[in-house]
Amino acid sequence: MTEPARQNGEQDEAANQTPETQAQPEAAAPADPLAQKDAEIAQLKDQLLRALAETENTRRRAERDREDTAKYAVGNFARDILAVADNLKRAVESVPADDKTGNAALATLLEGVELTDRQLLSLFEKHGIKRVAPMGEPFDANFHQAMFEVPGTGKQAGTVVQVLQAGFTIHGRLLRPALVGVAKGDPNPS
Repeated sequence: MTEPARQNGEQDEAANQTPETQAQPEAAAPADPLAQKDAEIAQLKDQLLRALAETENTRRRAERDREDTAKYAVGNFARDILAVADNLKRAVESVPADDKTGNAALATLLEGVELTDRQLLSLFEKHGIKRVAPMGEPFDANFHQAMFEVPGTGKQAGTVVQVLQAGFTIHGRLLRPALVGVAKGDPNPS
């Protein structure tokens, strides 16, 4: 075919094609089936990896929840038994020093109560329950509950100067706050 005839033939073909049919060959051209399968495999692999990650996260979360339950399940019981520890401490503190030396029976009874108190605190320690005795420490609202301020102590404002009731933690988590009195800042004359 000659050059002008070729150009006329190409023009005829182009004139016969509409915009839809011109775009069709590109869209209708069959994609490489191997590339399609590779894309599908990649998508399924991604879904599998995401499902495995979600399963692992769920397993870890369940394990952490189980550990927390084991650690803190005794929290309510421990909170209730703290009243017994407080009463044992009050019993020991209520006996005057003079009566301890003068009465052998009272001294023996007091020694038994002190031993019971120490044993109870030892059991608390064994199970992760620790006493918070903040005397002389700065006030910490996470572990202490301020009941009053004491003026004229000569200590820095916010320092614990009196402990009314010891606090307790269980594995580092607050079980009961310590009830404390804190030093009040002395007014500055300037």
